[in-house]
Amino acid sequence: MKKEFHIENIGDLKIAARELLENTNDQTIWAFYGEMGAGKTTFIKEICQALQVKEQVASPTFNLINEYEAANGKLIYHFDFYRLNELEEAMNIGTLEYFESGELCLLEWPEKVEPILPEKIRNIYIRIIDKDQRKIKITDNE
Repeated sequence: MKKEFHIENIGDLKIAARELLENTNDQTIWAFYGEMGAGKTTFIKEICQALQVKEQVASPTFNLINEYEAANGKLIYHFDFYRLNELEEAMNIGTLEYFESGELCLLEWPEKVEPILPEKIRNIYIRIIDKDQRKIKITDNE
């Protein structure tokens, strides 16, 4: 998938989340790139809401990973590598096993773990236009 979304409000984000989920192309590793405050966590919340996650979705900044369950019983792993100091920390929590699980893995700050990212991945780039607007660019590596 190669797609761009121009986000003007939260409603646009909901539409983008649903469209991505309708066109997964069997991608289970989704890497969210963007500066601090770009809306990575907000977009992940919308994706989880579209999957009817019942748990509260929050950035796992201190845990590195949160686990949620979608309405269909599938698991979702939400990673936040922002505070990661060494790649070994990601290895110690079993990141590769999560990636190989076949479950949806949503990664914030994936640049911190690029050496271990699989080749098949969905890259989601979020760029701030202004206070409310964002440009989201999606590219799938197959």
